[in-house]
Amino acid sequence: MKEQNLRQRIGVFVDVSNLYHSAKNLYGAYVNFGQVLKDVVNGRDLVRAIAYVIQADIEQEQPFFEALKKAGFEVKAKDLQVFAGGAKKGDWDVGLALDSIKIASHLDVVVLVSGDGDFIPLVSYLKENKGCKVELASFGKTTSNRLVEMADSFLDLDSKLRTYLIQRPGVSRARRRV
Repeated sequence: MKEQNLRQRIGVFVDVSNLYHSAKNLYGAYVNFGQVLKDVVNGRDLVRAIAYVIQADIEQEQPFFEALKKAGFEVKAKDLQVFAGGAKKGDWDVGLALDSIKIASHLDVVVLVSGDGDFIPLVSYLKENKGCKVELASFGKTTSNRLVEMADSFLDLDSKLRTYLIQRPGVSRARRRV
């Protein structure tokens, strides 16, 4: 991340599913969301930190949601949609985008924690219409190149895997490539 002004007011918007699946598929690990939040805030004035999660009614998710809250996140949850043919869908792209636009007038910097290229129009809008700097944090290996180009700065979580990942029980070190 670039040099930052400690008086900047920032909002952090986390696409939990995007990071969760990147960490799981690339490294067989979990994301240390608390450390990500600490590093993107970097001593600046945190106005809001919102983590967007999908509820699938599985046993492990409530402790995970509580851990996000304990780390300093407001957690917004949406139920996983299951369709008649068995297809499943769950994403918060529109909700995250709307929240960041609504809150942007109270911020100097919007930190988007996602590698999803669907957020390219959001980044453009926040910069051009709201006057916010937009910083990005995600795993570079699964992040849209265009999204990185548009952001004012990029924290590549792949650059410090031991900092940003938590080992999943029963996953070998070889699979994790840490």
